[in-house]
Amino acid sequence: MAKSAKYLLVGSTEAYSGKSAIILGIAHQLLEGGFKVAYSKPLGTCLDENFEEIREKDVNFLKHSLGLSVEQVQSPILDLNTNTIGSRLQGQDTNNYSEALQEYIAQLQGEVVLLEGPETLWEGSLFGLSTKEIAHTTDAAILLVSRYDSLLCVANFLAAKKTLGDRLIGVVINDIPPSKLEEVQSLIKPYLEEQNIPLLGMLPQDKLLNSVSVRELSKRLNAKVLCREDRLDLMVESLIIGAMNVNSALEFFRQRENMAVVTGSDRTELQMAALETSTHCLILTGHVPPKPYILNRAEDLEVPVLSVDFDTLTTVEIVDNCFGKVPIHQPIKVKRMRDLMAKYFDFERLSEYLGLEKIQLTTNS
Repeated sequence: MAKSAKYLLVGSTEAYSGKSAIILGIAHQLLEGGFKVAYSKPLGTCLDENFEEIREKDVNFLKHSLGLSVEQVQSPILDLNTNTIGSRLQGQDTNNYSEALQEYIAQLQGEVVLLEGPETLWEGSLFGLSTKEIAHTTDAAILLVSRYDSLLCVANFLAAKKTLGDRLIGVVINDIPPSKLEEVQSLIKPYLEEQNIPLLGMLPQDKLLNSVSVRELSKRLNAKVLCREDRLDLMVESLIIGAMNVNSALEFFRQRENMAVVTGSDRTELQMAALETSTHCLILTGHVPPKPYILNRAEDLEVPVLSVDFDTLTTVEIVDNCFGKVPIHQPIKVKRMRDLMAKYFDFERLSEYLGLEKIQLTTNS
């Protein structure tokens, strides 16, 4: 490790907290402040059989988004999956990952090295690569991210403080509903500050950041694209189940924006009603081919139509599980995150805690 480099480990108290998005926001601000930034995620977590492809896609997107060189980005030293965990439990893997991590980090070139931590505080403990252990090995300061669920999120930070000690230099509460922003500001922030846990960011809930592309939905559903394959980059912000009568559906559809509508392939009138409102994707279940005039209308309105083999309930579960749980791989999301971080994250305090020169704040507008 370069002794002059500053190391910041961005960790989380639970999965899908928004670590990668926070790192993107911090990295952009550091780059605009004139710092040379490097990035690494020492421990990968993916139980998908195509984990290597997914991992490289994530790393490459971040590298290109930030304009980093190969010397400034490292892929995980280890991927958590069935094979690696099983090998460790059976005693086949006896590697000292603390030593390996030191060699791995030494290859990164940057004045500020941003490390993405495991999904939780304890993940990676089996390999000596938990949040605390990574921070100890790299001498990194820790910034923790947590999604807002209720006032009880404070308990997660208190427990983390006991575990991480003085390495914890601050926390970020992400995805705060608009109605709860004042509560976080007036109740949570003063309390955490009194406990010597600086609250450096309070990021409001954002529909765009929690949205998912039609392309991603198509992939997750293993769907057949019936029309407008050129419009799969449309972003879906909400999910509607088309199971009511047409009059009720129209009224309901008009209250939503940028929807994915899941309905039976035989519900022609309901499909047409969905197309006449703010629908970004029509997902048809069942095995009845849609009427030609439905596809023609979808073509005219530039709305992708997907056909899936799952039943409606399974389809809805898969789609619903995508919201807020897919990587930020769209430039429009990156820009939104930069804007939110510039407005709601205290870069000046972060730079002070890291021992950096004062960062010139920008609005990224």
